[in-house]
Amino acid sequence: MDILKFAAIDIGTNAMRLLFANVIEDNGETWFKKAALFRMPIRLGEDVFEYGKIKKKRARNLIRIIRAFDLLMKSNDVVRYRACATSAMREAENGEKLINLIYKETGIRIELITGQEEAEIIRQTQIKKLLSKDKNWLYVDVGGGSTEITYFLNQKAVKARSFKLGTLRILKNKVPKGEWEAMEEWLTEIKDDNEDLKVIGSGGNINKIYKFSQKPEGKGLYFNELKQIYKEIKSYSFEDRMKILGFNPDRADVIIPASELFIKVMKKSGAGIIYVPKIGLADGIVRLEYKKFKEGLKK
Repeated sequence: MDILKFAAIDIGTNAMRLLFANVIEDNGETWFKKAALFRMPIRLGEDVFEYGKIKKKRARNLIRIIRAFDLLMKSNDVVRYRACATSAMREAENGEKLINLIYKETGIRIELITGQEEAEIIRQTQIKKLLSKDKNWLYVDVGGGSTEITYFLNQKAVKARSFKLGTLRILKNKVPKGEWEAMEEWLTEIKDDNEDLKVIGSGGNINKIYKFSQKPEGKGLYFNELKQIYKEIKSYSFEDRMKILGFNPDRADVIIPASELFIKVMKKSGAGIIYVPKIGLADGIVRLEYKKFKEGLKK
């Protein structure tokens, strides 16, 4: 049995994540097991959506976190890692400059990926194992700056779209004109081709919503159940979501627009149920890096 450790850094609009995963090889079979996950709520989007760039104080914090992530990876002897930045860094006018500075100061090279690339990486997860052949699915990943949606027909991804509809972007009232309408039109077209569509949701907010529901792992949330949970959480003030519900400050505000996004997607697509398997961008990065590692050994 061989055990290899891989790492993924996901620099999102709301938070940064460092995922460690053990890849276990035994008798021709491979298992991916999450070893540890570190999350830092840096909120790059607050600067980008307000000022168009990442300001000095937040940039310094970003570099400090990357330096800490680097030390953690070195301490864990990872075989390979990849660092990706998404919506906020893509839109920051000083994004490329900051990436070059981070590389100069830490040696960590960050890749700016598009919304389509983000969706493609997410599809590298074990998502296909969740897709039953007799049903059609929407995979929906809601982030701080954008939402990626992939339509699976007979277990094959046939359509994918990234929309500038993210939780922080909505809170800051920075959604581009026509973006809501564009998503609704895209989903309506899919609805017209389906009678029984199901959703797989990913992202920290839907994970928190699912945990709040207290449903057993593997069970889906019906549309009306999701709406009821949303109403209950929204009935609390921001402060009470922290004090009574136990949400962190960086979750207590964005969970509301996230809930509204998932409800909107389900309503416009006609989906009646959503499953939450706790997979995301970092999981896809690990799988791609493992694939590259194995291909490198064959050369």
